[in-house]
Amino acid sequence: MMSAGIVLCGAVIYLSRHAHEPANYRAFHSEPPEYRTIPGVIHSVFKDQGRGRGLIQLGLLLLIATPIVRVALSIVGFAIERDKLYVGFTVVVLAILLYSLLGAGIGL
Repeated sequence: MMSAGIVLCGAVIYLSRHAHEPANYRAFHSEPPEYRTIPGVIHSVFKDQGRGRGLIQLGLLLLIATPIVRVALSIVGFAIERDKLYVGFTVVVLAILLYSLLGAGIGL
């Protein structure tokens, strides 16, 4: 819900400033480089407070981080229960999630 709220706030800010700009569909323009890394997104939230794009990207990052945090907390829970088998499985799942995130070029 927090991720959706942040994306919604960013979308409202973005649309309030850019709703009347004409869209150019003839040429594809990818995201600027500052939105391609986690530190860049966080920096853009504070640097460009009135634009909204940074807030949208931050909300999407929180959405991506939700299952990763959940799996990490599962490791802690299984470790407290001293269930070594499930700790092992969950560590493998966390490693796969982190590898897919970092291998996708999002970067830290």
